[in-house]
Amino acid sequence: MNAVIRIITRLGCVLALGGGFTAAPSFADEGEREILFYRNPMNPTITSPVPAKDWMGMDYIPVYADEAAGQGAEVRIDPAVVQSLGVVTEAATRGRLWRRVDAVGTVAYDEQRVVHIHMRSEGWIEQLNVHFVGERVSAGDTLFEIYSPALVNAQEELLQALRVGQPRLIAASRERLKLLGVDAQQVRELERTRTARSRIVVRAAQDGVVTALNARHGMYVTPDMEVMTLADLSSGWLLADVPERHSAWIKAGQPAEVRLPARPGEVLEGEVDYIYPSLDPRTRTLRARLRFDNPDEAFRPEMYANVRIFAGPRDAVLSIPRQALIRTGR
Repeated sequence: MNAVIRIITRLGCVLALGGGFTAAPSFADEGEREILFYRNPMNPTITSPVPAKDWMGMDYIPVYADEAAGQGAEVRIDPAVVQSLGVVTEAATRGRLWRRVDAVGTVAYDEQRVVHIHMRSEGWIEQLNVHFVGERVSAGDTLFEIYSPALVNAQEELLQALRVGQPRLIAASRERLKLLGVDAQQVRELERTRTARSRIVVRAAQDGVVTALNARHGMYVTPDMEVMTLADLSSGWLLADVPERHSAWIKAGQPAEVRLPARPGEVLEGEVDYIYPSLDPRTRTLRARLRFDNPDEAFRPEMYANVRIFAGPRDAVLSIPRQALIRTGR
């Protein structure tokens, strides 16, 4: 009877100490497994190199080599517990890793397609054909006509050179009109009619919309005054604000996806065109520029957009399964 009680007590101590996370040794194979030492069943810190009994007469518990190997950084879980909890193990690996960076962007004009119109001589606007900001114009349309004494004198010089017939003087007079902003079509018309015009026509150099209009009919303008600004909307910029913590991942040429709240369900594909050199000191974000063709004008300046930049890849990055990550809020 005492032997039975000792066996039950010993088994209970083993389960209490292991808590289900260390498999209890089988008595059937004790003779085949290597025993390293024996430990006190009530106090695991007390060990003995040979079988012994504690003060209550209980046998010391043998510690086997295969059990001791897992007492360092390794965690061993009873197979029954593994099955009941649905535990899955997988080795951490090193390999290629991409990172998806989410950012908020704003649509802007393509600054390479913005034209500022200044006069190269002072004068008076006699006929203004553009009347409001947002008006559309096409390349070659007449924007306004200007009367300028300097332009009239330059025309008279060319006519005088034509009458004299000096090639060098004619070439110099043509070049002066060109530098004053008179287009080749009007110079040819001047040479054909041999009559100076009091008004010079200023035409649009490209298609676009008027984004600034600082002149009105009859206004006196000077070279330092911006008469108007034209912007071509056939392409657009998207300025994405990337959080500082992701700035090291962003490079020019990386693919990106853009979603506009104004066009739900549509995904536009593009790539990072340029990375600005400094961060915004207020928002602590790095600005990345994306360029998109805009034939149907889906992009309108000042629109908001959600941007996904697929950054990377980086090689030899240590990675674990997403399910193994314990989120702490940081």
